[in-house]
Amino acid sequence: MKPSVARSLILGAAIGLAAGIGGFTFVYAKGASYFTKDPAACVNCHIMQDQYDGWIRSSHRLVAACNDCHTPPSFLGKYATKAANGFWHSYAFTTGWFQEPIQITKRNRAVTESACRHCHQDIVRAIDGPHRGGEAISCLQCHRSVGHLH
Repeated sequence: MKPSVARSLILGAAIGLAAGIGGFTFVYAKGASYFTKDPAACVNCHIMQDQYDGWIRSSHRLVAACNDCHTPPSFLGKYATKAANGFWHSYAFTTGWFQEPIQITKRNRAVTESACRHCHQDIVRAIDGPHRGGEAISCLQCHRSVGHLH
């Protein structure tokens, strides 16, 4: 067998294996559910059950779902965040390398802080007004349990 044919076969087998494992993982992990706005998709991974249960008991369940607070509002931003989080969540849960209780990342905290400030902009303007020039006040510092009770 010629070296170029052997390389092509190896490359084809590697691509096929990656596609097969990726496809299986997508189906097994209910990947299509993450393209919806349904908050129940977040509990496909059992580690999120406490957050989901807390959201069900919170006042925000009437006005906001997971995507409203945890993804940027733009189409590209939302799906880029979902893709990045999906990859890292699946990596962490597959390898078992994650902190318990689950912790929000610095980037995701910024997305959530931005969502708070957007929805509650009138209140934020009133609070930030007297504090201009100083360090920004974090909504999440004082209102950590609003979106999903802890």
